[in-house]
Amino acid sequence: MSLKWEGIMPAVTTKFTDGDTLDLKMFETNIKAQLNAGVHGIVLGGTLGEASTLLDEEKSILTKTTVDIVKGQVPVLINVAEQSTKAAIAAAQKAEEDGASGLMLLPPMRYKSGDRETVEYFKAVAKSTSLPIMIYNNPVDYKIEVTLDMFEELLECDNIEAVKESTRDITNVTRIKNRFGDRLKIMTGVDTIALESLLMGADGWVAGLVCAFPAETVAIYELQKAGKIKEAIEIYRWFMPLLELDINPKLVQNIKLAEVYTAIGTENVRAPRLPLHGNERQHVISVIEAALKVRPTLPNYKNLSTLV
Repeated sequence: MSLKWEGIMPAVTTKFTDGDTLDLKMFETNIKAQLNAGVHGIVLGGTLGEASTLLDEEKSILTKTTVDIVKGQVPVLINVAEQSTKAAIAAAQKAEEDGASGLMLLPPMRYKSGDRETVEYFKAVAKSTSLPIMIYNNPVDYKIEVTLDMFEELLECDNIEAVKESTRDITNVTRIKNRFGDRLKIMTGVDTIALESLLMGADGWVAGLVCAFPAETVAIYELQKAGKIKEAIEIYRWFMPLLELDINPKLVQNIKLAEVYTAIGTENVRAPRLPLHGNERQHVISVIEAALKVRPTLPNYKNLSTLV
């Protein structure tokens, strides 16, 4: 499958049973909800997917399972977040073997690599696989920024095609477009500035709260793409208190709790994470319940040509 870097790509959560094994039944329920809502791709094993806690075998199972569920309807990406170049190459090659359509690639974990080291790391992984790659640029959380000059070097690799733009600087969308045109596709990666980024030219949105609210997320994308900005803004304003649950150290627990309320997930997380409790839990519940009380009726966003 050729990978189109556009639309809504959920960074899905990994579902666990009470016994801390993969809950593939609930995982399938969620993936099917995403597909029914009209998402454009699936991203596995990211931060929301609790990547750092997953065994290599579990990543492989998730990839193969998702490929089987989607049956070619949308591309399936797996996140590569490793400590060494050797391990990242092995992970990329295993993803390709397992049937993934593409990779989301983070800089080296734990070691804060310099610019030259980061570029060489990305290049080595890109040269080891034929899969298309989206570089995850998130200096806020991972302390390594991929600058435009670095991208200039990286784009020598034909299969480095996109960036998950999570610098939290909307102006960067324009900078990338001015410098690279369509050579580097932009997938915005921060829920709370997603619509703004799309309106400034981002091609798509690797989303978080979509895990619990897939239809609303896709509706925002489709409406703005069709030029129905007012309608998109109305849904986005309703969504914002929920979207703010994504820019929080407990984003995994927050979003999994939201998935419980929309019946497409469970609260089970993998230690050292623990489910929310106390005042923190009550706050998140209050945000979710308040939003659900005024949940908008969505237009027929899958067939916008029928809307007047």
